[in-house]
Amino acid sequence: MTMDQLKRQAAARALEEVRDGMKLGLGTGSTAKHFVELLGERVRAGLKVVGVPTSEATRADAQRCCVPLTTLDDIDRLDLTVDGADEIDPALDLIKGGGGALLREKIVAAASDRMIVIADDSKWVDALGRYPLPVEVIPFGLAATQRAMRTAFAESEVSGQMAVRKAKDGHVFVTDGGHWIIDAHLGRIRNAARLATLLSAIPGVVEHGLFIGLASTAVLAGAQGIRVVERH
Repeated sequence: MTMDQLKRQAAARALEEVRDGMKLGLGTGSTAKHFVELLGERVRAGLKVVGVPTSEATRADAQRCCVPLTTLDDIDRLDLTVDGADEIDPALDLIKGGGGALLREKIVAAASDRMIVIADDSKWVDALGRYPLPVEVIPFGLAATQRAMRTAFAESEVSGQMAVRKAKDGHVFVTDGGHWIIDAHLGRIRNAARLATLLSAIPGVVEHGLFIGLASTAVLAGAQGIRVVERH
């Protein structure tokens, strides 16, 4: 079975949690795209839901699939967000942001009663950090922000190279919010919660890709089938 088929399996399993009348957060990335497409099939068959997309790309996918959309300005809470992840640890803490949508993804996840993470089982790790940690930053004062990030890394007992993310055309990648992303190659993050707190306190940091305590369920698809992990 291909990686893409595994992702679609995970998306299909998460779709089983969707009920008529739900308000949904719609994630960003290749696995979340499968969820939006499958959700669209259910909507066209009569399911009544409304979604809040976490990126302009997801907005376009949802509109193409006929999924009705709203915003967090018009509704108070979401029943469920379904999104992918770049890494998932046994506590269901995550690294997200490989697709560059971490800010909107975290806003939507935090406004949700539940968050289901869908992924192929290669995303499951015993400790976060093998995948580069995305940190969304304001371009102004970038060097000062990076110095403060190095201090936060040192206080969290991690270190590594930082690189401003580039788009496929070679120019700096710009998020939907108009910010830049620094990818920090840190290796094993021993205390992700502490690092998250320290990064959040830096003025030039808009958001970071450590999603601590937000996911309630992980749906992992692998060669042996579907594995569902609940937060303890």
